[in-house]
Amino acid sequence: MTENSHPRALDASTVGGYVRSYSGVIPQDATNRKFWFGLSASVMEQLADNWEKTTAAYRATRQQHYFSAEFLMGRALLNNLTNLDLVEEAKAAVAANGHELGDVLEAENDAALGNGGLGRLAACFLDSCATQDLPVTGYGILYRYGLFKQNIESGYQAEEPDAWMEDGYPFVVRREEQERVVTFDDMVTRAVPYDMPITGYGTNNVGTLRLWKAEPLEEFDYDAFNSQRFTDAIVERERINDLCRVLYPNDTTYAGKVLRVRQQYFFVSASLQAMIDAYIAEHGEDLSDFAKYNCIQLNDTHPVLAIPELMRLLMDEHNLGWDKAWAIVQQTFAYTNHTVLAEALEQWEVSIFQQLFYRVWEIVQEIDRRFREELRGLGVDEGTIHYLSPVHDGNVYMAWIACYAAYSINGVAALHTEIIKAETLKQWHDLWPEKFNNKTNGVTPRRWLTMCNPRLADLLTRELGNDAWVTNLDELKKLTSRADDDALMDELMDIKAANKADFAEWILERQGEKIDPSSIFDVQIKRLHEYKRQLMNALYILDLYFRIKDGELDVNDVPKRTFIFGAKAAPGYVRAKAIIKLINEIARLVNNDEVVSKVLHVVFVENYNVSPAEHIIPAADVSEQISTAGKEASGTSNMKFIMNGALTLGTLDGANVEIVDAVGNDNAYIFGAKVEELPALKASYNPHAVYENTKGLKRVLDALVDGTLNDDHSGAFHDLRGSLLDGNGWETPDVYYVLGDFESFRETRDRMAADYVADQRAWARKCWINICESGRFSSDRTISDYAREVWKLEATPIN
Repeated sequence: MTENSHPRALDASTVGGYVRSYSGVIPQDATNRKFWFGLSASVMEQLADNWEKTTAAYRATRQQHYFSAEFLMGRALLNNLTNLDLVEEAKAAVAANGHELGDVLEAENDAALGNGGLGRLAACFLDSCATQDLPVTGYGILYRYGLFKQNIESGYQAEEPDAWMEDGYPFVVRREEQERVVTFDDMVTRAVPYDMPITGYGTNNVGTLRLWKAEPLEEFDYDAFNSQRFTDAIVERERINDLCRVLYPNDTTYAGKVLRVRQQYFFVSASLQAMIDAYIAEHGEDLSDFAKYNCIQLNDTHPVLAIPELMRLLMDEHNLGWDKAWAIVQQTFAYTNHTVLAEALEQWEVSIFQQLFYRVWEIVQEIDRRFREELRGLGVDEGTIHYLSPVHDGNVYMAWIACYAAYSINGVAALHTEIIKAETLKQWHDLWPEKFNNKTNGVTPRRWLTMCNPRLADLLTRELGNDAWVTNLDELKKLTSRADDDALMDELMDIKAANKADFAEWILERQGEKIDPSSIFDVQIKRLHEYKRQLMNALYILDLYFRIKDGELDVNDVPKRTFIFGAKAAPGYVRAKAIIKLINEIARLVNNDEVVSKVLHVVFVENYNVSPAEHIIPAADVSEQISTAGKEASGTSNMKFIMNGALTLGTLDGANVEIVDAVGNDNAYIFGAKVEELPALKASYNPHAVYENTKGLKRVLDALVDGTLNDDHSGAFHDLRGSLLDGNGWETPDVYYVLGDFESFRETRDRMAADYVADQRAWARKCWINICESGRFSSDRTISDYAREVWKLEATPIN
């Protein structure tokens, strides 16, 4: 690791002084939370000068701007201490002031700025950009409450506000002097930037995540208040505050849709204004070279409004004609597609555009008109033109605007990219195949190995002789042959055992759950969606329970297993919330059974986010990646798990395909129908026949409705059963092939557990190979590919 330059040591006196200023008491008497504030402020001092130098250096060169509705950052203090090589200094300084660093770190809230893989990917990307000295800035929204804080009440998900920064947050700097004004037809708001430093590992460069906060032009109507019209005095302020109150407001209503579109326009308009102003300050009023110095990556469809908004700014505010403005737009934007699911490609009623920003609506109409003309000129048939047109059937299609305007369209795993070329975006690929490319996702080894699994990190550094792997994960390939070293494999299993003991202690303290660290830790942690098939996982556990209860399995012969779930369901996603209830009902049944509980335990980790993942992933033995083949774009938890020595049990979907290619079939457990097999299988698929003829399945599905499990007479479990057998709202039953893949899933999962207990060293060798072959799944590799092939960026080190 290169030597970082710090203004002064992170010594006990410096830290103590900051703690006193934040707490008003001597450091020894400060709460851990107040101590966290002081220590965090002292870390900000360490990086402030380099942050300023980096920002100045990036202004003069070509920059990339990463637009994303979410950034799931996780906790910042340990990440910054690790990247700045200050962990040991911090430990000593904290201890000298009467505290333990671990206790202080636990006092930090997760930054509630994201939800699932999309947001965590954005966070990993910023880490890699900073580590590689790339001039990249992230842009998003400073959400007050984020998605929501999840509590489990009587087995059900309950949502409450996640007030993550109500008492402040030292790792953002308010830049009021750089505010912009965003104008809707019915509202005008200030956009105030809050900048978060993004430290890199082994570099002095410090990148930036700019988060916009909506604030009223005037705090409130003073005259109205003095006239005792108290509500009138604050109503406009609250409307504006709604823009940044929560991530992804429930859009099952029209008002919810309007708020989502407001949010999207708010942050892209403010970001584009700032970019143009920065360009003019550096390069002058002539915007002809804007795309030479700026490119924008659209992280999914949420920021696509940036395309018509940049047109508006260039034409209306800076007097460019359409052709010149459109040429700039076509050289500026790149689009990442994250889905193969049609329902995830955003579309909005035209009335929303008409009422919020009529000028933008006019520009979208003109984009649509010119698009139709261009395709007619290419000889495309009218049916295809209508389908691909940005505006048709009363809706604006955001992905179609992106596909038309962007110079690059990428998928996020090799299989996903082939699917979008062949199916989801087939017609676009037929028109402009040169736009399409693949950028397989990655995760940062700093947070997901160095930080969260220090025992394993130390072992890898010792065996390699240096820590070069932290920034070049491919270095671990050099250690693959060590899988035959029995002593080393025993040490690897000892590390896993220690991590499992740590997790058991953590979950006991957090939720009162007592689990056996010697059991197999079988984990599925991800956003709750039917295609991810948490339901199939739950049905397997229920089947295992019945096999033991009915005497088909001797309890003494069953490998001990702890099934760990973590997931949030969108507030309006009723069936997903029913699956959470089902998992918790199965947990109640299994964990309270006098016999079964000796070998099985089910844990649902409440309020799953980045910090719980950092406890779960190093302790996992098995990584459940069981989505229906062809439905998961990539996945990123699968990458984090193999990096930490958990074996993948999954379908050939998303990045699982590339994981198996890297580690080999013998070092993963693959089951289920392949994407190319599913069309033929589904053509003759009869879920009732599967239900009757698959061993154990009838018993399991009947348990959902025969009183074995309690859904409080809500009908939720009847609906789950019906969705598998009869459709219940879908055109076809069991649309995600849960029952069709169940038999293969059951056989593979049983075999996995048997292998684990049969030969621990053989299991360890598989884990070791997964770790050593995880290099291609580092976000450093992904970002290097983006920078070279899409963004055309050069590293810009400040020293």
